[in-house]
Amino acid sequence: MGATSRVTRLLLAAGMIVTGAVVVGLGQAGADQQIVGGKRASIADHSYTVFLTTADGFQYCGGTLVDDDKVVTAAHCAVGRKPADVVVVAGREDKESDAGTTSAVNEIWVHPDFTDVRSGADVAVLTLERQLPYQTIDPAEADDADLYAPGVVGTILGWGRVAADGQASRFLLKAEVPFIGDADCVRSYPSFKAAAMACAGVAAGGVDTCQGDSGGPLVVDGRLVGITSWGEGCAAPGKPGVYTRVAAYADVLAEHI
Repeated sequence: MGATSRVTRLLLAAGMIVTGAVVVGLGQAGADQQIVGGKRASIADHSYTVFLTTADGFQYCGGTLVDDDKVVTAAHCAVGRKPADVVVVAGREDKESDAGTTSAVNEIWVHPDFTDVRSGADVAVLTLERQLPYQTIDPAEADDADLYAPGVVGTILGWGRVAADGQASRFLLKAEVPFIGDADCVRSYPSFKAAAMACAGVAAGGVDTCQGDSGGPLVVDGRLVGITSWGEGCAAPGKPGVYTRVAAYADVLAEHI
């Protein structure tokens, strides 16, 4: 993928999105708009799903509550940030509401091998200032290879853009995507690393995560198996989403959760 088309699934602060060399103003999608083939999701059913904001309230990434004071997210959502730069919002389906609970962050751990999304190790753990009273979800273990088999369907969740050139969603959205074989993913993305990443999406396109969903969960059978990481465009044919393979980092995650 060319330098001008490679994107993480990250929304940048100050109300702008940067995709390659193109800068697009950020709005918010209404209730009738859906994330790249997805639909509204109930936060009550997925209360382990959280979003990250800047100190002034701009939502830029997602995350997953894996313990009452621990959030797993993407390294590219956390690298270079101080704890005071990040607020975690949980239990809030509608970003414009004041429902749920917010917490400051006490500590940020970013995988030491992370350099960029193409290198792998796109995983981080936030330690929260307070314990949150919501459902948690266990990360995949090292022996959970069957959860990544081609054709296994996972659930993606987030508040990101509803189309490659669309707006960020006001509401939590979800979609179902099947895993794609590693060889097929290499054909889509020559830099794909099967030991660190997994691909999921629909060959014809139309269903995908997008900017603003970075760091959010990909869930199979009640386990966190993937972290939204990167891709080319959003929901383009033959260009699935790329997710951090959580099982590959089970041991190091256990040390920080």
